[in-house]
Amino acid sequence: MGTVALAVTDGMLHFELSLACEVFGADLTGIADPWYRVAVCGSGAVRVGRFRLEPDCGLDELAYADTVIVPGWVDVDEEPPADLVDAVRAAHEAGARVASLCTGAFVLAAAGLLDGRRATTHWAHTEALAARYPLVEVDPDVLYVDDGSVLTSAGKAAAMDLCLHLVRLDHGSAVANRLARRLVVPPHRAGGQAQYVTAPVPAQDDHPLAELFSWAIERLDHALTVEDLARQANMSSRNLGRHFRSAAGTTPLRWLLTQRIRHAQELLETTDDSIDAIAAATGMGTATTLRRHFNRTIGVPPDTYRRTFRSSRFRAR
Repeated sequence: MGTVALAVTDGMLHFELSLACEVFGADLTGIADPWYRVAVCGSGAVRVGRFRLEPDCGLDELAYADTVIVPGWVDVDEEPPADLVDAVRAAHEAGARVASLCTGAFVLAAAGLLDGRRATTHWAHTEALAARYPLVEVDPDVLYVDDGSVLTSAGKAAAMDLCLHLVRLDHGSAVANRLARRLVVPPHRAGGQAQYVTAPVPAQDDHPLAELFSWAIERLDHALTVEDLARQANMSSRNLGRHFRSAAGTTPLRWLLTQRIRHAQELLETTDDSIDAIAAATGMGTATTLRRHFNRTIGVPPDTYRRTFRSSRFRAR
């Protein structure tokens, strides 16, 4: 967790900056304690949208942060300020985790942090990012990309997805979900990081799958099949697959597996249930099956995940 430094300069987009301040800068010790320490870093007073902002400290302080966040900025046709680029590069070299929100990816690319990496930005600027920085593997179809120490998000609301992802990495799913409820936003949305993202329930009451998503989530302890889902939705398996891809951006089985993994994460964080019991509660059947899918999706075994998030970061409330 530690210090989150927000790197600002003239022309920053106030929406992304405000969003990051709300997630990391608000007093959320009632959700997790300790929370983050936040510093706004810039080279003197800056203009953010229609507002004038006085930073807490200079850009040189980025090198001492644990996480550096670069919000989006307006003028992507111009090269980003050299002092900002140099400070972001120095912070990463010093070991900071660096994340960009929206068009902040242009700053990371100018610093060379995206060379040879997969990255994203606002869909309206993905072609410009790819053309200007050909060493970057630009993915225009995802909400965010996590490449370890360097993370990028798409535009506007996708910045919230990435911020919640960072909270999830640091504090676990239970805390991130509580924060999402406080902010009145979905804890997960469909996107590029399958291990943390789940498809939202369609907002429209008349959507063909509006009731199916909730029905399936309430029955994760059952060995549901595509045929079961299709029967419940009163449609053929092929028709179900077409509607699923349209609404959730994935296949029914992949969506279902993501729900099972997410539920397993929450149970590992918030209960003392055995791995066998969690496997049964999530419809995985056996501990061996749960361990295989969990390790492949999350990158660590369930036991390791529990030690990391329950013992040192989870606070029961």
